[in-house]
Amino acid sequence: MNRAASRATSRARTASTALLAGTLLSAGALHFAAAEHFDRIVPPVLPGTRRFYTLASGVAELAAGALVAVPRTRRLGARAAAALFVAVFPANVQMAWDWRRASAGRRAIAYGRLPLQPVLVAWALSAARARA
Repeated sequence: MNRAASRATSRARTASTALLAGTLLSAGALHFAAAEHFDRIVPPVLPGTRRFYTLASGVAELAAGALVAVPRTRRLGARAAAALFVAVFPANVQMAWDWRRASAGRRAIAYGRLPLQPVLVAWALSAARARA
């Protein structure tokens, strides 16, 4: 790869990891700002309160986002983000189930989130493999 291509690839990786960090930080903050929305999609079979899971996943997203934002901790943060994206998948399934009779727009949102989760996992794993 020539130098220009290498620099472009490096800039793209930097932008991608910055976007991943921003996405995680924004989503984490939303768990606190709009907790009721997230409470509703926590699967009811889980022990404890729904709010606990909402706030815990918000803290986890904030932590992963902060770790991804720092080159020295990026690999750890990206791996944590990948694990988190897998862990919250049941909430997306719960949302799709709960909204199965909702308007077409709401169903599209709920069902659209399902195939997005593997993309998020792949994005995080890609960030974990990138050189700092």
